[in-house]
Amino acid sequence: MSAKKGLSLTLKIWRQKNNKSKGQFETYKISDVSTDSSFLEMLDMLNENLNNEGKEPIAFDHDCREGICGMCSLYINGRPHGPDTGITTCQLHMRMFKDGETIHIEPWRSAAFPIIKDLVVDRSSFDRVMAAGGFISVNTSGNTLDANAIPVPKDDADHAMDAAACIGCGACVATCKNGSAMLFVGAKVSQFALLPQGRVEAERRVLNMVKAMDEEGFGNCSNTGACEVECPKGISLSVIARMNREYMAATLDKG
Repeated sequence: MSAKKGLSLTLKIWRQKNNKSKGQFETYKISDVSTDSSFLEMLDMLNENLNNEGKEPIAFDHDCREGICGMCSLYINGRPHGPDTGITTCQLHMRMFKDGETIHIEPWRSAAFPIIKDLVVDRSSFDRVMAAGGFISVNTSGNTLDANAIPVPKDDADHAMDAAACIGCGACVATCKNGSAMLFVGAKVSQFALLPQGRVEAERRVLNMVKAMDEEGFGNCSNTGACEVECPKGISLSVIARMNREYMAATLDKG
């Protein structure tokens, strides 16, 4: 009995040496790709071929390969994370593609995510937004109250956990026509705003994080909803509404 034949594919991949140089698509052929392999394993296979040919491999981000870290972000055939729903790039399997298909692979496209090399972008803007307020300050003198002793309504706890599921991959920014980071920031604001531990610094947090988001050059939200559709963790647009309420209340209180 003959072994199952793998996929033969044409890959059009964005190559760019750095943020200052001009990039372009380059075409690669690859064959015998197992439909059971992941998209990143297919890129590993391609890079191994390039190494064997003495050519420079393609730079792409990856870490956990379990859909947790968000580093594997790629734009594949016009969609963040590729032609599937509720998954990251590392969770995308080659069975989603057909034999002989041409696949276009690009990095995130956003002024706030400058290209480092090839498919790798700099998402440290998210880190700076988080540093502006994505934390709680706790007195650790030894007199702190055990968190489990603070009653939290189940609905609030559930919604906070839903918001905290955001892995900061940037798919929301990449798919938004305005390059908006409102879903990301809304999720980070919401996970704290819904819990009593986060209420102490709620006003300062939302003001600082929104200010940082604007300073990083992210665009405005126009409520098209593409961010929610393409988010691999299914973060709801409701977090944006909550952030807007928190911001309005903080602004009025400050004024």
